[in-house]
Amino acid sequence: MKTVSSLLDKAWHERYKKISSLNIRSSIYDVTNQCNLRCKGCFFFSSNEHQAAPEETDVGKWFRFVQKEKERGVNLAILIGGEPTLYLDRVEAFYNLLPTYCATNGLIKIPRERFPDMMVGISLWGDEEDEKLLRGKDTFAVSGKNYEGDPNTYYLYTITPKQVGRIEHVISKIADVGLKVHLQLLTNDENVDGFFWTEGKLKDVRAEMDDMLKKYPMTVISCKYYHEIITTGRMMNRAFGWAECPSVTEPLDNRNPQPKRLIRFIRWASDLQTMHRCCTSATRDCSTCKDGAAHMSWVMVNKREHLNSTKDLQNWIEVYEMFAKLYRFIPW
Repeated sequence: MKTVSSLLDKAWHERYKKISSLNIRSSIYDVTNQCNLRCKGCFFFSSNEHQAAPEETDVGKWFRFVQKEKERGVNLAILIGGEPTLYLDRVEAFYNLLPTYCATNGLIKIPRERFPDMMVGISLWGDEEDEKLLRGKDTFAVSGKNYEGDPNTYYLYTITPKQVGRIEHVISKIADVGLKVHLQLLTNDENVDGFFWTEGKLKDVRAEMDDMLKKYPMTVISCKYYHEIITTGRMMNRAFGWAECPSVTEPLDNRNPQPKRLIRFIRWASDLQTMHRCCTSATRDCSTCKDGAAHMSWVMVNKREHLNSTKDLQNWIEVYEMFAKLYRFIPW
């Protein structure tokens, strides 16, 4: 019988022990339905999730809600929007009670005197040209100045098909401002011309992501196995999709048979009552979803399937470590 101990040497077993006890229980929260950008391909607006529920404006109710979430067992609050920095009092309700990650476009600087160690992830949709086309402006020009050298901030770089062959330009800019970067791929929810993935493009971008990991090991937070999973949509000869996704809201999950999934995961709307289907949107075709966190979670909940060989288990450890670093459970 293959076990963790039999598959790993001492060094890898120490790495395994550091993550095996984390017991991460995350949920996702829409802080607001509003945003100071309107990006083409943003699932929140393209799926009309911003109209799913009215915002709760009573900050006291936010604090009481977060306390209930803590009692429910949540130990990682992932804040999205809209744009969370538009309502920092709501962000503070989470930060004061739970380990908190805030996703932002970086145009508004989060005051570190108020949130000194909150992990911040800045969305980036390519180089200057693609950012202007998809988001209306070059957001890096602002966010790079706002967060330069911040040890608790990284860029979530959503690579588009047009970026293939040009990724290093973006990575080098991020390295120059002293920040880390995590890579994921665009899901073209709004069918923008020229931004569809092909098998050839996916093969090329995988090789390029691997190369960036090698060239910028102190900047890129990733691993080759993650690159393989997100570009092929396959793990252990299984295809990612609705039947496999681990990031479905638990009370709404009526799949039968039910796959291995995130325990107690819920994605809440900004009224603190309405639940969304999953970590992205109900209108997305799951077979084309390239959400990075969903694919990482898919690997993480399937540890037993990675006990086939030493290399398989090492791959699992690297993905789990990556997730834990991105949400500040272990240091960079």
